[in-house]
Amino acid sequence: MASGTLKHRPPVKDELATATTDSSTVPEKTKDQKLALARRGLRSLAVAVAIPTVATAASISAAASPSRTLPVWAFHVGSILVSGLLGLSAWLVWAKGGFHGRSEALPLYLAELVMELLWAPLLFGCGPSRSAMAVCAAHFVVLFLLGQCFSHVNPVAADLIKPYLAWVSFLAVVNFLLL
Repeated sequence: MASGTLKHRPPVKDELATATTDSSTVPEKTKDQKLALARRGLRSLAVAVAIPTVATAASISAAASPSRTLPVWAFHVGSILVSGLLGLSAWLVWAKGGFHGRSEALPLYLAELVMELLWAPLLFGCGPSRSAMAVCAAHFVVLFLLGQCFSHVNPVAADLIKPYLAWVSFLAVVNFLLL
């Protein structure tokens, strides 16, 4: 067989061929990809924390406080802080694909957001009532179920809901004492 009749084929340009021929460009490309992924992750984290936090702040500002005896600002600051924790918890579940794999996670999260938005106007806007107490109790149940659902996807996310459960329990006691 004559070697003059063989044709030389150029190598296929893929990641493996590039890595064997020029290994100095692969780490830079991987580093750039990781940086872009981290930026997207930070943006999605900011959105996930901002949505419940801003919604809670808007709900609080819509509720006028009829009572001057309570330190209402403490309730508002606490509610905003725990809603940020809930956003972080939801982001941790979302990052692992938990909202896609667990069909009950998203409806529970949305129900929790609705109850979070209803409670402050009911208590501080309309005054202490049984409807605010009912929303607070339902909020606790939904948070408990959400924590159970999140624990199957990410145990850290479920642990971040525990301070929120304690906060809602405290709010239920305050609401009950005001009745």
